[in-house]
Amino acid sequence: MNTVSSVQAIIFDWAGTIVDFGSFAPTTIFVEAFKRQYDFEISLAEARVPMGLGKWDHIKAVGALPEVSARWKAQFGQVMSDEDVENIYQTFMPLQVAKVADHADPIPHAIEVVESFKQRGIKIGSCSGYPRVVMDTLILAAAQKGYRPDCVVATDDLKAGGRPAPFMALHNVIELGVTRVSDCIKVDDSAPGIEEGHNAGMWTVGLLLSGNEAGLTLEEYLNASDAELDHARDIARAKFAKSNPHYLVDTIADLPSVVSEIEQRIAADERP
Repeated sequence: MNTVSSVQAIIFDWAGTIVDFGSFAPTTIFVEAFKRQYDFEISLAEARVPMGLGKWDHIKAVGALPEVSARWKAQFGQVMSDEDVENIYQTFMPLQVAKVADHADPIPHAIEVVESFKQRGIKIGSCSGYPRVVMDTLILAAAQKGYRPDCVVATDDLKAGGRPAPFMALHNVIELGVTRVSDCIKVDDSAPGIEEGHNAGMWTVGLLLSGNEAGLTLEEYLNASDAELDHARDIARAKFAKSNPHYLVDTIADLPSVVSEIEQRIAADERP
């Protein structure tokens, strides 16, 4: 019989963490939105750079990348304006709503790992860089595949804003009735999501291979050699470096052992 955990809640990101191996739903749509709205090309790698931010801020951050900004100025004669960002965002949104359900497949072992935590009394929270209109579609699609978190917070649910600020994670704490934030874990595949966890006073776990920072498809991950996986880990680890997660693991499948270690640290009255 499972013992009750000293961890009160785990706050998961969505794409690249629980669903959508490689976090392809948002990145591919960013590329398409730039192309449709302004016939402007960005690469998938450029679209990935600010991942974890709210989507309006993400578009603005892509436009501010030195290489993208230089190409934009060469094509349009000026830097990208907030009006340009808004126009791309308005193109992005319906595309994302229409296609997000196509990327709702759970990452391998995610459902059984989450259910094992629930059986031990751990509450399952979640937050995302997706706005509510996208999340409402993804929530339904994920539920049909077995993922039903206890709380969902979208990036535009709160006036205070999204990552790397702590507000979405802390809203989960309130909604879930958590009594001590240091008994919570934030799990994410992007640096802003890890920073969010730190800013909220939580333990943080970064995912190296299932999400945005490695950018592997599930097929690439399953067929990769040990050397290829090591290379992907090195790339992701470098991207996580400044956010300094407490733990780094490959995918959610590796999370139970980390939770066990955090439980021991909580028992010893350690805090993040």
